[in-house]
Amino acid sequence: MIYLDYAATTPACEEALQAFYNVSKSYIGNPNSSHKLGREAKAYLDLCTKNIADRLGVKESEIIYTSGATEANNLAIKGIANSYKRYGKHIISTYLEHSSVTGPLTTLQNSGYEIDYVDILDNGLVDLDHLKELLRDDTILVSIGYVDSELGIEQNIHQIGEILASYPHCFFHVDVTQAIGKIPVSLENVDLATFTPHKFYGLHGCGVLVKKDNIMIEPLIHGGVSTTPFRSGTPTLALVAALEKALSLATSDIEERYNYVKQLNKTLKEKLQQYKNVRINSTDKAVPHIVNISIKGANTMAFQSELEDYDIYVSTKSACCAPNTPSRAVYAITKDRKLALSTLRISLSHHTTEKDIETFLEYFDQCYKKLVK
Repeated sequence: MIYLDYAATTPACEEALQAFYNVSKSYIGNPNSSHKLGREAKAYLDLCTKNIADRLGVKESEIIYTSGATEANNLAIKGIANSYKRYGKHIISTYLEHSSVTGPLTTLQNSGYEIDYVDILDNGLVDLDHLKELLRDDTILVSIGYVDSELGIEQNIHQIGEILASYPHCFFHVDVTQAIGKIPVSLENVDLATFTPHKFYGLHGCGVLVKKDNIMIEPLIHGGVSTTPFRSGTPTLALVAALEKALSLATSDIEERYNYVKQLNKTLKEKLQQYKNVRINSTDKAVPHIVNISIKGANTMAFQSELEDYDIYVSTKSACCAPNTPSRAVYAITKDRKLALSTLRISLSHHTTEKDIETFLEYFDQCYKKLVK
């Protein structure tokens, strides 16, 4: 098997699985219980939270645990919108965002909020001049991903944060799901950040919203005691322990892993560029872990299926996108609907071998000759 869909999810590492198992066996008490078992569980939860906060460069009090990045994104976006609507109902985002960002934005738009989408330059970066034009006194939220899940473009988050600093009632939300474990992440100029560990070899069912202390958000879930008033529910200690372990490992060897994946990316792009009907959509502003291409004249769903017959797994778009619809991200940089309908996303990892790439390219060639008319 050759797995090239790491942007959709990653296999859980042995250390995270072991942490989940050990904590599940060792701590049976509810961290909210006042007896000894509860206090022991709470102490271990606090230790994990401290380690996570230290890794992210934030305060322990700013960590909110959720069921995943989708819930975290909804909590951040709807929470800000409902808490600060007295200052305005204008929100800015981009067409590169994950559906768990665009979904709540659409819901808010249907409730009377005004949503603007900032232009994307040919290289995939946010047009900062257009962002400045869109910003208004009643703008309460800007939501832009650190690295998008389809093209892999790394945005100028620090610079965007500096621009927004001039707007006291405008908050900056950044989905960092595709960035953590791939590149160094700074949350210095970010008000709210969201991620899930299953993108960096952790477990499903857990997510994080980092919310700076001075910010209020309206909860999505009410009732029940938890670690924070902003998200009710019994703390999932074993999942938090697995998250802490996965985050520690993912952020320890970033440079070495990055350079290795960068070399794989170079080989892959050099070979794919030789096909006249292949357009590489991931620009030089993309992280090397994601290579998005369009194949002119091909049904890429059929292409994906054909590769699957060879036990090779890639995606056509983000795993959370509706099938048979154009890629909003690819359309944003190409303005070509046909290209946006014919995409493949190949996502790499430090687990990917040179032999994997060699074999993928061999079968890609066979599929190309068979399916491209």
